[in-house]
Formats: sequence, structure tokens, C-alpha cells
Amino acid sequence: MSDFDVTAADSIDLARLRRFVAVAEELHFARAAKGLRISRQALSATVIELEQELGTRVFVPGASPTTLTEDGAALLAHARALIGAAEQAEREQKPEALASLRVGFVPGVTVSKWARIWGERLPEHPLEVLGVPQGEQEAALREGRVDLCFVRLPIERTALNAIPLWQETPVAVVRKDDELSLLDSLTPADLAAERIQDGTDLDQAADTLALVAAVGGATIVPQSIARLHHRRDLVYRPIGETPFTEIALAWPAGADGELVEEFVGIVRGRSANSSRGAAAAPEPPRRAKAPAKKTAKKPAAKQNPKQGGPRGGGRKPGARRGR
Repeated sequence: MSDFDVTAADSIDLARLRRFVAVAEELHFARAAKGLRISRQALSATVIELEQELGTRVFVPGASPTTLTEDGAALLAHARALIGAAEQAEREQKPEALASLRVGFVPGVTVSKWARIWGERLPEHPLEVLGVPQGEQEAALREGRVDLCFVRLPIERTALNAIPLWQETPVAVVRKDDELSLLDSLTPADLAAERIQDGTDLDQAADTLALVAAVGGATIVPQSIARLHHRRDLVYRPIGETPFTEIALAWPAGADGELVEEFVGIVRGRSANSSRGAAAAPEPPRRAKAPAKKTAKKPAAKQNPKQGGPRGGGRKPGARRGR
């Protein structure tokens, strides 16, 4: 029976204990060294130092495959307990992660302005901005992939809140050498003779525009999409008599947390000093204006009938008029 006191390992640093545990679990020095990303020689040196410090063998000398001694098995159990306790203490001391907000946006929407304002006002709360395919805008919200999302209407609003923000101008995209490119604006009648490429799938807009560039014709997309996928061989012109698309900010109903409300307020243009939902501060009572003092009017100066002006203010007889 060994007289090895396993508590002697309490004074050994955790880094060396972790190396011992790696070998004890793998029972193979080379594989353990690879997992630890250190050389086999460094790992062997650590085990030798450990055995010398503890005064006992933890691996059977010369055994193949590597085998733990009885003291080594006891040390393995104790080392695992020490490592586990240290990791638990580290988790308890580590402060909770600060709450963050995930904001999605569909193609064509730029959110840098609001992200900048968020960073200035709430730097302690990270803002994660995520691109969301047009076809997944509702799913991203309902599945919790994002907390809020800039969406393109219409959407199914069941269990969703949505604030319309702005309308997007529809444009017709044609080749640069097309005669229609000479016009400043177009109407659907102008496109009657053109081959219309379907541009309703905005997630495939880049391919649609490439098709127009390759075979001609035209497609109709929001102006923001045409700018996003700008090509030098294509031009876009505003097109009348065509429905506008609309961008809105949406989030799940019932998810009106503090950070969500803060972001909605930023998008709505609320200033940093305004408080959410607070009643407007009553105006201070206005002080009554004092009645204006009446000033006595000066009596009109008597005129000299001969001079036609105030007494003494006229030109003396015989005086020459200055040039």
C-alpha cells in the first residue's frame, strides 16, 4: 500500500496538472502533446518534474501502452477535482456578459447611421448588425435570429410590430446603349416593347441585372437595389405609374425590452435626453408682463411760417446753399 498523500498536488500549478491529466486520459504521450500543442519532449519533462515533486511514480516505467500507477490513478481523480473547482470559481467571478442587441436588415437598407448613434449612446451594450435575405425577413424575426429587422413591406404582421419608415423609388434598369437610357424618366408604356426580366426576387437581383446586361431588355427594382448592384454597363431611370416599395422596422410583439425600445427610439429620431414614455414636463408658469409705461409726447416744435420749418432750424436769409 502506497503512503502517497494526494493532497500534495494542491500546491502544484494547474498548468502542469492539466498536462498530466491529458496524458492520463490519452495514455499516449504523442497524442496528448499534439492536443496540448506542445512538443512531446516538453510534456515528458513536465511529467518527470511532477513525479520528482510528488515523490512517486504516476506512470508505470517502460509500459506500453502507457499505464497509470495506483498513485497516478489517485492523482488523476484529485487533479480533475482541483481543475474543476478552479474553473467553477472562475465562472462565478466572471461578470455576466452585457446585454446585446441583434438588428437585421434586408438588401438595399443601410443601417450605419443608427449603428453609429447606438455606439455613441450605449457603448456598454454591443450592437450586432446582420444581413438578412429578403426571403427570410419574417423567419429571422419569428425564429429569434434577430431582435429587430429592417424589412421590406408587405409582411404578415401577426405577432409582429412594424413601423413604416420610408418609401423606395422604383426604377427601370436598362443597358447603357439602350435608347431608353437617353430619357430622364420612364413609364410602363416606354417599356412596352422591351423584354421584361422578372426582378421580384430581390435576393437574386445581381443575377437579374447581369441577365439584362447580357441579353438586353429591362427590369424594375427599388432604387436602393439598383445602387447596391451598380454596374457600369447598366443605367437606371425612375419609372412612374409603378407602386413604391416601403421599408419598415419590425420586431416580435411582446419583445419590447429596454434595448429594443432604445433602438426604436433612435430610428424614430428621439434625442438622447428624451425619456421613453415620460409625460412632457409642465411648462413653468409664465410671468405676467408689466404694462408698458406711457411716455409723454413732446410738444411739436412750432414752425416759423416764413421758414417753413422748426423755429431756428431753417436756413438763414441770405445763406448760400451748399453744393
